[in-house]
Amino acid sequence: MARIIAIANQKGGVGKTTSAINLASSLAVLEFKTLLVDADPQANSTTGLGFDLRNVQQSLYDCMVNDVQAKDIVLESDTPNLKVMPSHIDLVGAEMELINHPTRERVMKQVIDSVKDDYDFVIVDCSPSLGLITVNALVASDSVIIPVQCEFFALEGLGKLLNTIKIVQSNLNKELEIEGILMTMYDGRLRLSNQVVDEVKQHFEESVFNTIIHRNTKLGEAPSFGKSVIMYDAASTGAINYLNLAKEILQKHDYTQIKSKDKILAINDDQSK
Repeated sequence: MARIIAIANQKGGVGKTTSAINLASSLAVLEFKTLLVDADPQANSTTGLGFDLRNVQQSLYDCMVNDVQAKDIVLESDTPNLKVMPSHIDLVGAEMELINHPTRERVMKQVIDSVKDDYDFVIVDCSPSLGLITVNALVASDSVIIPVQCEFFALEGLGKLLNTIKIVQSNLNKELEIEGILMTMYDGRLRLSNQVVDEVKQHFEESVFNTIIHRNTKLGEAPSFGKSVIMYDAASTGAINYLNLAKEILQKHDYTQIKSKDKILAINDDQSK
């Protein structure tokens, strides 16, 4: 049975979709069957892996609103072991169309549950909001990764997200855990980046991943080629960071036999390739 991990933050520009694409791809490269669910109407996870939305006939919207079978919309990516459940701009309207649905917070869970036994991991890319679609993603998930950029307003709005997670835990999904807080866009040359990392670790302690995602030009270039960074440039700092994140998650849940003393630690250099 798959472990389902949502990647959520209502703030835009924190590396949420970048993390969803590249964590899913890294798990796939490590030979775990992985499904990337694009639950963002912007569909950036879908296009970022090379799919042309003009050729996407059915999407997550159709599963949630029109009762299309999830297995019928899943697409094969160019990355071995990685499949994609695409999104579409139509998903914007799903919140209104589901408003009178008797179990509107659990519709995505039903969709994902119908296919999760075919995968080891399901990664859900959430929209930058705390609306019904994001709540659906949290209800469907076992845990949530919260990307936080290493910038001045890093903690802004984080309280609202954590409050939403608590509400979901209390009322809709008691099993939901915080997988971890992921520091992104780190630049070791900047004192501010180090201050933000220290502040977040001080506030959240063990909830912060050891792995830190560095600023890296390859991470920005890869989506324009319809590829994850590991398929675009496997030797880049971005690819190494996300592989380390995948390994850290695998080690946390005992998917590997690596001893605790040998667990992956963050790369503390700021070299970009």
